[in-house]
Amino acid sequence: MKALVLAAGTGTRLRPVTHTGAKQLVPIANKPVLFYALEAISAAGIANVGIVVEPNADDIKKAVGDGSRFGVDVTYICQEQPLGLAHAVLVSQDFLGSDDFLMYLGDNYVGGGVTSVVEAFRHDRPSARILLTQVPDPTAFGVAELDDTGRVASLEEKPTRPKSDLAVMGVYLFTSEIHEGIREIKPSARGELEITHAIQWLIEQGRDVTATVNTSYWRDTGNVADILEVNRHVLDTTEGPGAAAGEVDPDSTLIGEVHLEEGARIVRSWVEGPVVIGAGTLITDARIGPYTSIAEDCRVSGSAIRSSILLSGSTVDGVSAIADSLIGRHASITTAAAGGDSHRLVLGDHTRIALAG
Repeated sequence: MKALVLAAGTGTRLRPVTHTGAKQLVPIANKPVLFYALEAISAAGIANVGIVVEPNADDIKKAVGDGSRFGVDVTYICQEQPLGLAHAVLVSQDFLGSDDFLMYLGDNYVGGGVTSVVEAFRHDRPSARILLTQVPDPTAFGVAELDDTGRVASLEEKPTRPKSDLAVMGVYLFTSEIHEGIREIKPSARGELEITHAIQWLIEQGRDVTATVNTSYWRDTGNVADILEVNRHVLDTTEGPGAAAGEVDPDSTLIGEVHLEEGARIVRSWVEGPVVIGAGTLITDARIGPYTSIAEDCRVSGSAIRSSILLSGSTVDGVSAIADSLIGRHASITTAAAGGDSHRLVLGDHTRIALAG
Protein backbone atom coordinates (compact mmCIF):
# COMPACT_ATOMS: atom_id res chain seq x y z
CA MET A 1 0.00 0.00 0.00
CA LYS A 2 1.11 3.55 -0.78
CA ALA A 3 0.09 6.90 0.69
CA LEU A 4 -0.83 10.08 -1.15
CA VAL A 5 -0.58 13.28 0.89
CA LEU A 6 -2.24 16.35 -0.58
CA ALA A 7 -0.27 19.52 0.14
CA ALA A 8 -0.98 21.74 -2.86
CA GLY A 9 -3.72 23.97 -1.40
CA THR A 10 -3.20 27.73 -1.43
CA GLY A 11 -4.45 28.36 2.12
CA THR A 12 -6.60 31.38 1.30
CA ARG A 13 -8.34 31.25 4.70
CA LEU A 14 -4.96 31.64 6.45
CA ARG A 15 -3.73 34.67 4.56
CA PRO A 16 -1.58 36.67 5.05
CA VAL A 17 0.46 33.97 6.84
CA THR A 18 0.25 31.67 3.79
CA HIS A 19 1.34 34.33 1.31
CA THR A 20 4.94 33.29 2.02
CA GLY A 21 4.57 29.74 3.34
CA ALA A 22 2.52 26.60 2.82
CA LYS A 23 -0.48 26.16 5.11
CA GLN A 24 0.66 22.58 5.78
CA LEU A 25 3.78 23.98 7.47
CA VAL A 26 1.95 26.16 9.99
CA PRO A 27 3.15 24.74 13.31
CA ILE A 28 1.01 23.00 15.89
CA ALA A 29 2.90 22.89 19.21
CA ASN A 30 6.00 23.94 17.23
CA LYS A 31 5.68 21.13 14.66
CA PRO A 32 4.19 21.58 11.17
CA VAL A 33 0.76 20.00 10.84
CA LEU A 34 2.05 18.10 7.79
CA PHE A 35 4.56 16.29 10.02
CA TYR A 36 1.76 14.82 12.13
CA ALA A 37 0.28 13.32 8.96
CA LEU A 38 3.59 11.80 7.89
CA GLU A 39 4.16 10.36 11.37
CA ALA A 40 0.68 8.79 11.34
CA ILE A 41 1.30 7.27 7.91
CA SER A 42 4.65 5.84 9.02
CA ALA A 43 3.08 4.43 12.19
CA ALA A 44 0.50 2.64 10.02
CA GLY A 45 3.31 0.79 8.25
CA ILE A 46 3.20 2.67 4.93
CA ALA A 47 6.64 3.58 3.65
CA ASN A 48 6.06 4.75 0.06
CA VAL A 49 4.57 8.27 0.16
CA GLY A 50 3.71 10.67 -2.63
CA ILE A 51 3.23 14.32 -1.68
CA VAL A 52 1.19 16.39 -4.11
CA VAL A 53 2.51 19.96 -4.17
CA GLU A 54 2.03 23.14 -6.16
CA PRO A 55 4.77 24.27 -8.59
CA ASN A 56 6.45 26.55 -6.02
CA ALA A 57 6.84 24.12 -3.14
CA ASP A 58 10.46 24.56 -2.14
CA ASP A 59 9.47 25.20 1.48
CA ILE A 60 7.69 21.83 1.76
CA LYS A 61 10.51 20.00 -0.01
CA LYS A 62 13.07 21.61 2.29
CA ALA A 63 11.07 20.80 5.43
CA VAL A 64 10.24 17.18 4.55
CA GLY A 65 13.25 16.24 2.43
CA ASP A 66 13.33 12.63 1.31
CA GLY A 67 11.11 11.56 4.21
CA SER A 68 13.77 9.52 5.98
CA ARG A 69 13.31 11.41 9.25
CA PHE A 70 9.75 10.03 9.32
CA GLY A 71 10.71 6.52 8.21
CA VAL A 72 9.17 6.94 4.75
CA ASP A 73 10.38 7.41 1.17
CA VAL A 74 8.87 10.57 -0.36
CA THR A 75 8.13 11.26 -4.03
CA TYR A 76 6.98 14.79 -4.93
CA ILE A 77 4.18 15.14 -7.48
CA CYS A 78 3.36 18.53 -9.02
CA GLN A 79 -0.26 19.62 -9.40
CA GLU A 80 -0.07 22.64 -11.69
CA GLN A 81 -3.49 23.99 -10.67
CA PRO A 82 -5.74 23.23 -7.65
CA LEU A 83 -8.49 21.49 -9.60
CA GLY A 84 -9.85 19.23 -6.89
CA LEU A 85 -8.94 16.19 -4.81
CA ALA A 86 -9.79 13.76 -7.60
CA HIS A 87 -7.58 15.76 -9.94
CA ALA A 88 -4.72 15.33 -7.44
CA VAL A 89 -5.22 11.56 -7.71
CA LEU A 90 -5.35 11.85 -11.50
CA VAL A 91 -1.96 13.60 -11.72
CA SER A 92 -0.51 11.00 -9.32
CA GLN A 93 -1.42 8.02 -11.51
CA ASP A 94 2.18 7.22 -12.46
CA PHE A 95 3.20 7.12 -8.80
CA LEU A 96 0.17 5.12 -7.62
CA GLY A 97 0.03 2.59 -10.43
CA SER A 98 -2.43 -0.18 -9.55
CA ASP A 99 -1.60 -0.20 -5.83
CA ASP A 100 -4.02 0.34 -2.98
CA PHE A 101 -3.45 3.70 -1.31
CA LEU A 102 -4.28 5.91 1.63
CA MET A 103 -5.11 9.50 0.70
CA TYR A 104 -4.50 12.02 3.49
CA LEU A 105 -5.13 15.77 3.32
CA GLY A 106 -1.95 17.37 4.62
CA ASP A 107 -3.69 20.09 6.63
CA ASN A 108 -5.83 17.63 8.62
CA TYR A 109 -5.02 16.59 12.18
CA VAL A 110 -6.24 13.14 13.26
CA GLY A 111 -5.57 12.64 16.95
CA GLY A 112 -5.95 8.89 17.00
CA GLY A 113 -3.79 8.26 13.95
CA VAL A 114 -4.82 6.03 11.04
CA THR A 115 -3.29 2.66 11.95
CA SER A 116 -6.56 0.93 12.85
CA VAL A 117 -8.43 2.06 9.75
CA VAL A 118 -5.50 1.08 7.50
CA GLU A 119 -5.41 -2.38 9.09
CA ALA A 120 -9.18 -2.77 8.62
CA PHE A 121 -8.90 -1.79 4.96
CA ARG A 122 -6.04 -4.21 4.36
CA HIS A 123 -8.13 -7.00 5.89
CA ASP A 124 -11.42 -6.30 4.08
CA ARG A 125 -10.21 -4.55 0.89
CA PRO A 126 -13.43 -2.77 -0.11
CA SER A 127 -13.31 -0.60 -3.22
CA ALA A 128 -13.11 2.42 -0.94
CA ARG A 129 -13.23 3.19 2.75
CA ILE A 130 -13.83 6.70 4.09
CA LEU A 131 -13.51 8.24 7.54
CA LEU A 132 -16.55 10.11 8.84
CA THR A 133 -17.17 12.30 11.84
CA GLN A 134 -20.26 13.94 13.28
CA VAL A 135 -20.33 17.71 12.82
CA PRO A 136 -22.83 20.38 13.86
CA ASP A 137 -22.96 21.97 10.37
CA PRO A 138 -22.63 19.35 7.62
CA THR A 139 -23.31 21.88 4.83
CA ALA A 140 -19.62 22.82 4.81
CA PHE A 141 -18.44 19.25 4.08
CA GLY A 142 -18.94 16.24 1.92
CA VAL A 143 -21.75 14.33 3.68
CA ALA A 144 -22.31 10.57 3.78
CA GLU A 145 -25.53 8.63 4.19
CA LEU A 146 -25.12 5.12 5.58
CA ASP A 147 -27.45 2.18 4.97
CA ASP A 148 -28.66 -0.28 7.59
CA THR A 149 -25.48 -2.35 7.28
CA GLY A 150 -23.20 0.63 7.86
CA ARG A 151 -22.08 0.85 4.25
CA VAL A 152 -22.10 4.14 2.37
CA ALA A 153 -25.38 4.59 0.51
CA SER A 154 -24.67 8.05 -0.91
CA LEU A 155 -22.26 10.96 -0.82
CA GLU A 156 -22.99 14.61 -1.50
CA GLU A 157 -20.57 17.54 -1.59
CA LYS A 158 -21.60 20.53 0.58
CA PRO A 159 -25.34 19.84 0.43
CA THR A 160 -27.89 22.53 1.30
CA ARG A 161 -30.07 19.84 2.90
CA PRO A 162 -27.75 17.19 4.37
CA LYS A 163 -29.06 13.64 4.71
CA SER A 164 -26.98 13.10 7.85
CA ASP A 165 -24.53 14.83 10.18
CA LEU A 166 -21.65 12.60 9.07
CA ALA A 167 -18.95 14.66 7.37
CA VAL A 168 -16.22 13.12 5.25
CA MET A 169 -12.84 13.65 6.90
CA GLY A 170 -9.63 14.18 4.98
CA VAL A 171 -8.62 10.50 5.11
CA TYR A 172 -9.59 7.98 2.42
CA LEU A 173 -8.50 4.46 1.45
CA PHE A 174 -8.83 3.20 -2.11
CA THR A 175 -8.12 0.29 -4.37
CA SER A 176 -7.23 1.08 -7.97
CA GLU A 177 -10.96 1.06 -8.79
CA ILE A 178 -11.09 4.74 -7.82
CA HIS A 179 -9.16 5.62 -10.99
CA GLU A 180 -12.05 4.29 -13.06
CA GLY A 181 -14.46 6.47 -11.10
CA ILE A 182 -12.29 9.57 -11.60
CA ARG A 183 -12.18 8.98 -15.36
CA GLU A 184 -15.99 8.87 -15.45
CA ILE A 185 -16.79 12.10 -13.57
CA LYS A 186 -16.97 15.68 -14.85
CA PRO A 187 -15.86 18.90 -13.12
CA SER A 188 -18.31 20.23 -10.54
CA ALA A 189 -19.95 23.66 -10.64
CA ARG A 190 -16.84 25.12 -9.02
CA GLY A 191 -14.67 23.66 -11.77
CA GLU A 192 -13.07 20.89 -9.72
CA LEU A 193 -12.96 17.11 -9.95
CA GLU A 194 -14.55 16.11 -6.65
CA ILE A 195 -13.40 12.92 -4.96
CA THR A 196 -16.90 12.57 -3.48
CA HIS A 197 -18.29 12.33 -7.03
CA ALA A 198 -15.83 9.56 -7.90
CA ILE A 199 -16.76 7.64 -4.75
CA GLN A 200 -20.45 8.17 -5.52
CA TRP A 201 -19.81 6.67 -8.97
CA LEU A 202 -18.39 3.56 -7.28
CA ILE A 203 -21.52 3.33 -5.14
CA GLU A 204 -23.78 3.64 -8.17
CA GLN A 205 -21.85 0.85 -9.89
CA GLY A 206 -22.52 -1.44 -6.94
CA ARG A 207 -18.94 -1.40 -5.66
CA ASP A 208 -18.23 -1.92 -1.97
CA VAL A 209 -17.78 1.44 -0.24
CA THR A 210 -17.48 1.28 3.54
CA ALA A 211 -16.99 3.80 6.31
CA THR A 212 -15.45 4.21 9.72
CA VAL A 213 -17.08 6.73 12.04
CA ASN A 214 -14.21 8.42 13.82
CA THR A 215 -14.59 9.07 17.54
CA SER A 216 -11.12 10.49 18.19
CA TYR A 217 -10.08 14.11 17.87
CA TRP A 218 -10.05 15.56 14.32
CA ARG A 219 -9.77 19.01 12.80
CA ASP A 220 -9.22 20.50 9.37
CA THR A 221 -6.70 23.25 10.16
CA GLY A 222 -7.76 25.46 7.28
CA ASN A 223 -8.52 28.53 9.38
CA VAL A 224 -7.01 30.34 12.35
CA ALA A 225 -9.66 29.30 14.86
CA ASP A 226 -9.15 25.60 14.11
CA ILE A 227 -5.36 25.91 14.18
CA LEU A 228 -5.52 27.47 17.64
CA GLU A 229 -7.98 24.79 18.78
CA VAL A 230 -5.67 21.98 17.57
CA ASN A 231 -2.74 23.70 19.24
CA ARG A 232 -4.65 23.66 22.53
CA HIS A 233 -5.51 19.99 22.09
CA VAL A 234 -1.95 18.93 21.28
CA LEU A 235 -0.47 20.93 24.15
CA ASP A 236 -3.01 19.35 26.49
CA THR A 237 -2.18 15.80 25.41
CA THR A 238 1.57 15.88 24.76
CA GLU A 239 4.11 14.99 27.37
CA GLY A 240 7.60 16.31 26.73
CA PRO A 241 10.97 16.74 28.42
CA GLY A 242 9.86 19.79 30.40
CA ALA A 243 12.21 22.69 31.01
CA ALA A 244 15.37 20.59 31.19
CA ALA A 245 16.65 21.55 27.72
CA GLY A 246 16.38 25.32 28.34
CA GLU A 247 17.40 27.83 30.98
CA VAL A 248 15.17 29.36 33.65
CA ASP A 249 16.52 32.03 35.99
CA PRO A 250 15.61 31.98 39.73
CA ASP A 251 13.34 35.01 39.34
CA SER A 252 10.98 33.15 36.99
CA THR A 253 8.00 30.91 37.83
CA LEU A 254 6.90 27.93 35.75
CA ILE A 255 3.56 26.25 36.40
CA GLY A 256 2.23 23.10 34.71
CA GLU A 257 3.60 21.55 31.51
CA VAL A 258 6.23 23.93 30.12
CA HIS A 259 8.45 22.49 27.40
CA LEU A 260 11.64 24.41 26.65
CA GLU A 261 13.68 23.38 23.65
CA GLU A 262 17.45 23.59 23.65
CA GLY A 263 18.77 27.14 24.03
CA ALA A 264 15.45 28.67 25.11
CA ARG A 265 15.79 31.09 28.02
CA ILE A 266 13.25 32.48 30.50
CA VAL A 267 14.21 35.54 32.55
CA ARG A 268 12.07 37.23 35.25
CA SER A 269 8.89 35.78 33.76
CA TRP A 270 5.77 33.85 34.67
CA VAL A 271 4.97 30.90 32.38
CA GLU A 272 1.84 28.82 32.87
CA GLY A 273 1.52 25.64 30.84
CA PRO A 274 0.72 23.92 28.72
CA VAL A 275 3.28 25.91 26.74
CA VAL A 276 6.08 25.06 24.30
CA ILE A 277 8.98 27.46 23.67
CA GLY A 278 11.36 26.89 20.78
CA ALA A 279 15.13 26.73 20.58
CA GLY A 280 16.95 30.03 20.88
CA THR A 281 13.90 31.96 22.07
CA LEU A 282 14.30 34.53 24.85
CA ILE A 283 11.41 35.38 27.20
CA THR A 284 12.07 38.39 29.46
CA ASP A 285 9.77 40.14 31.98
CA ALA A 286 6.78 38.45 30.38
CA ARG A 287 3.69 36.43 31.22
CA ILE A 288 3.13 33.47 28.89
CA GLY A 289 0.35 30.94 28.57
CA PRO A 290 -1.51 28.81 28.91
CA TYR A 291 -1.97 27.17 25.47
CA THR A 292 0.78 29.12 23.75
CA SER A 293 3.37 27.84 21.28
CA ILE A 294 6.37 30.05 20.62
CA ALA A 295 8.68 28.88 17.83
CA GLU A 296 12.46 29.14 17.59
CA ASP A 297 14.47 32.38 17.75
CA CYS A 298 11.64 34.58 19.02
CA ARG A 299 11.96 37.49 21.46
CA VAL A 300 9.18 38.30 23.94
CA SER A 301 9.73 41.03 26.52
CA GLY A 302 7.44 43.01 28.81
CA SER A 303 4.39 41.35 27.27
CA ALA A 304 1.52 38.99 28.07
CA ILE A 305 0.54 36.26 25.59
CA ARG A 306 -1.96 33.42 25.91
CA SER A 307 -3.73 30.92 23.64
CA SER A 308 -1.59 31.94 20.67
CA ILE A 309 0.99 30.72 18.18
CA LEU A 310 4.14 32.68 17.33
CA LEU A 311 6.10 31.54 14.30
CA SER A 312 9.89 31.64 14.08
CA GLY A 313 11.84 34.86 14.50
CA SER A 314 8.94 36.93 15.84
CA THR A 315 9.38 39.79 18.30
CA VAL A 316 6.80 41.01 20.82
CA ASP A 317 7.87 43.94 23.01
CA GLY A 318 5.80 45.81 25.59
CA VAL A 319 2.38 44.53 24.53
CA SER A 320 0.06 44.11 27.50
CA ALA A 321 -2.40 41.47 26.23
CA ILE A 322 -2.25 39.21 23.18
CA ALA A 323 -4.74 36.34 22.99
CA ASP A 324 -6.12 33.91 20.39
CA SER A 325 -3.59 35.08 17.80
CA LEU A 326 -1.47 33.61 15.02
CA ILE A 327 1.68 35.66 14.45
CA GLY A 328 3.76 35.03 11.34
CA ARG A 329 7.48 34.57 10.85
CA HIS A 330 9.71 37.54 11.70
CA ALA A 331 6.74 39.71 12.68
CA SER A 332 7.58 42.59 15.04
CA ILE A 333 4.95 43.85 17.48
CA THR A 334 5.70 46.80 19.73
CA THR A 335 3.71 49.15 21.90
CA ALA A 336 2.64 52.52 20.56
CA ALA A 337 2.36 55.57 22.77
CA ALA A 338 -1.41 55.54 23.37
CA GLY A 339 -3.24 53.21 25.77
CA GLY A 340 -5.29 50.08 25.15
CA ASP A 341 -6.08 46.78 26.87
CA SER A 342 -6.40 43.87 24.41
CA HIS A 343 -5.27 42.81 20.96
CA ARG A 344 -6.29 40.03 18.55
CA LEU A 345 -3.88 39.47 15.67
CA VAL A 346 -3.39 37.44 12.50
CA LEU A 347 -0.10 38.62 11.02
CA GLY A 348 1.76 37.57 7.89
CA ASP A 349 5.45 36.85 7.58
CA HIS A 350 7.82 39.84 8.01
CA THR A 351 4.91 42.02 9.17
CA ARG A 352 5.66 44.96 11.46
CA ILE A 353 2.94 46.50 13.62
CA ALA A 354 2.79 48.99 16.51
CA LEU A 355 -0.15 48.61 18.89
CA ALA A 356 -1.67 51.09 21.31
CA GLY A 357 -0.38 50.18 24.76
